[in-house]
Amino acid sequence: MNSLFESLFAPYGGYSLWDIAAEALAVITGLMSVWYARQENILVYPVGLISTGLYVYICLHFGLYGESGINAYYTAVSIYGWWNWARPSASAALPISRNTPKEQLLSIVLLVVFSLVLWGVLDRFTDSNVPLADGITTAIFCVAMWLMARKKLESWLYWIAGDLLAPPLYFYKGLTLTAFQYVIFLLLAVMGWMEWKKRLNENPTVSPE
Repeated sequence: MNSLFESLFAPYGGYSLWDIAAEALAVITGLMSVWYARQENILVYPVGLISTGLYVYICLHFGLYGESGINAYYTAVSIYGWWNWARPSASAALPISRNTPKEQLLSIVLLVVFSLVLWGVLDRFTDSNVPLADGITTAIFCVAMWLMARKKLESWLYWIAGDLLAPPLYFYKGLTLTAFQYVIFLLLAVMGWMEWKKRLNENPTVSPE
């Protein structure tokens, strides 16, 4: 057991104190943001901005260019999501809703297109040694964040899919803390999907076609 633990955390012997502290803070705020998302709490966005901002640097530093890009995207969309959740309106706060068939199809098309484009870009224009895995996980999270900003129940299914794929990628790149974070993210995403589904069933909404 000790040898497994040592092998998982061995890369940290060569990291700077700043890199270790930055990853630890990014993990803590990342977990907090997912917890807030599950609770449908607007603090998901300001707390999440700390995590995504740090991960832009961390992923770029460790050659995960797609993941760095998605965290930059998270940062931008978090600002939009923060505004969208908080903006005043004649009705109540933005409700949870399901995708319409058109939105479902659009989500799948975006996932496929983003995966192919990112894979091609990372493979051709960077020194990434994991362009396919990086591209696919980035595309999944890209769609998940877009749906989350619009409070779509299906956003959790994309988070779950991405959280299943991310741990092996981060273990491979020597970011063990982040890999374990995604294991916890997976559990929180399942809980989030169940919680949002329960709330939607209690207060059904109809999305516009």
